[in-house]
Amino acid sequence: CFDAARGIMPGLQIKGVDYKTSDGTCVRDYIDVTDLVDAHVKALQKAKPRKVGIYNVGTGKGSSVKEFVEACKKATGVEIKIDYLPRRAGDYAEVYSDPSKIREELNWTAKHTNLKESLETAWRWQKLHRNGYGLTTSSSIAVY
Repeated sequence: CFDAARGIMPGLQIKGVDYKTSDGTCVRDYIDVTDLVDAHVKALQKAKPRKVGIYNVGTGKGSSVKEFVEACKKATGVEIKIDYLPRRAGDYAEVYSDPSKIREELNWTAKHTNLKESLETAWRWQKLHRNGYGLTTSSSIAVY
């Protein structure tokens, strides 16, 4: 959504508005990147050699694609153009995680579950780092 808010893309496409969900769009489990990093750190801290642990990492609740787009519009303050297209073949109406195993075994729970607040934080970062992690100005280059 940030590329659309920045004008890099002409808008967003919502594929399918006829799902059996509250607003007709797909429901997905959106996770804040800081929660995802925290889950990885906890898993690495508990990791044992030659032993594999598999966890579902998510909030355990879903938000619709339309809710995500509306939260993005509010977080960025930009009116993003939306095109509604037919649904994609094979898309499930709802997909979200069951984080009970990671909660029980690693004492991990997503902390940043407010979609708009997570998007506001990500948008602030995006505005400060328009080229991602790459160098943005020549003054950023250290010469030794």
